[in-house]
Amino acid sequence: MTVIETLTQASQGLLMPSESEYPFEIFTWKNVELTAEKILELTNYPPETLIEEVELDYFFRNVATEKDWHDKIQKENVAKFQNLVQVIKDNLAELRVYRIGTIEVSVYIVGKTNDGHGVAGLATKVIET
Repeated sequence: MTVIETLTQASQGLLMPSESEYPFEIFTWKNVELTAEKILELTNYPPETLIEEVELDYFFRNVATEKDWHDKIQKENVAKFQNLVQVIKDNLAELRVYRIGTIEVSVYIVGKTNDGHGVAGLATKVIET
């Protein structure tokens, strides 16, 4: 199974919750430097756009940690997000998570692949007002 297929399978049906819920989209880029400037360029944002880098575990902290008050469905979703985080860590090297913009924040989880795709990752959005 390719890294694209693995990421697709692990993210299938998951929605990133915030003030709205967005799916994950898988992408690949060939021979790309993992820098904030390059990510802005590849995602068609102006160079002056606010971009910040966060840790993968920090980004998923609210959805991949089980709480005492979670019901059965919430616990199942936590397990799915924990699996997604592990799949990302197992399949992408030099991992970076970029948050672009404010309020409607585009998120790009990117890393280098071992299967010749160059750079791959997942994109989603979070709404923060």
